[in-house]
Amino acid sequence: MRRWFLLLLVVLVTACRARPPYTGKTVAELEQMLRDPNPSIQVQGAFGLGRLGPEARSAVPALMEALKRDRLVRQHAALALGQIGPAASDAVPALCAALSDPEWAVRRQAALALGQIGPQARPAIPALQKISRDPDPLVREAVQKVLKQIRVAPAAPQ
Repeated sequence: MRRWFLLLLVVLVTACRARPPYTGKTVAELEQMLRDPNPSIQVQGAFGLGRLGPEARSAVPALMEALKRDRLVRQHAALALGQIGPAASDAVPALCAALSDPEWAVRRQAALALGQIGPQARPAIPALQKISRDPDPLVREAVQKVLKQIRVAPAAPQ
């Protein structure tokens, strides 16, 4: 019994000290993870790129391509593009396309990413308005928030 307990303790301690696969990787290494055939590794690559924020702007084309893959990969690619922020403005058309995704979580994350890109995402307003009546309440809520974030402020009277 004591041997099993010690073995379990060693396994738990080792697992707790393990670093996530995206930790310490460069943008190029994380982009390579996006090209891996395993969707789980692609998700980790996208997540790692998002954690780098604007530093990962060179990965925007790879993340845009990832918006066409597995559901979780699409969701995390949109998340990463949002975390890159205004530097990911080239992804606005791809994120607009993701607003029509069959998965509500991808639609929501694409909308939130457009909000994080900010005013540079203004071309997305018609697509956002189109899904403002989405069947999912979390998507609708995200769209309303995002529309406020990216709308053009009215001109001040002169």
